[in-house]
Amino acid sequence: MSSEEMRVGTAEREEAARLLADHYSQGRLTPDEYEGRVLAAYEAVTLGELRPLFQDLPAPLPKCLGPSPFAQPVHVHRQPVPILPSSPKSKVAAGVLQIVLPFGTGRFYTGHIGLALAQLAVVVFTCGIGAVWPMVDGIVLLVNGGTDSQGRLLHD
Repeated sequence: MSSEEMRVGTAEREEAARLLADHYSQGRLTPDEYEGRVLAAYEAVTLGELRPLFQDLPAPLPKCLGPSPFAQPVHVHRQPVPILPSSPKSKVAAGVLQIVLPFGTGRFYTGHIGLALAQLAVVVFTCGIGAVWPMVDGIVLLVNGGTDSQGRLLHD
């Protein structure tokens, strides 16, 4: 069975009709051409019946018809990601400090001064109720680890 004999579904027909409407709104089709092509799109059973409806139109084409013959491959040049060494600081020490001394102590240890000050302020201004945040943060540090202020992963 050739690809032209492959059956299309409702989603493909609706996508074709939507794209034909886009081409019509951009002035590529006359009202009569648009009406005829949309009716043909909804009556299409196979890819071979959909393909002629877009043969003289530029991209975008329905996904089921494959890439446009005018499409150019895109080459992405990626910079290599530098691999940072592991931090000399321990995730266990950071997590335990956060849990035992829930004033942002573990975050001071990792060098995240802004976060540590925020946790300290929350604990002080809520009369200790806000200590839940540093404790949960400590558990997350123990389970998932974290980074130091330079973005290096905390070691085990």
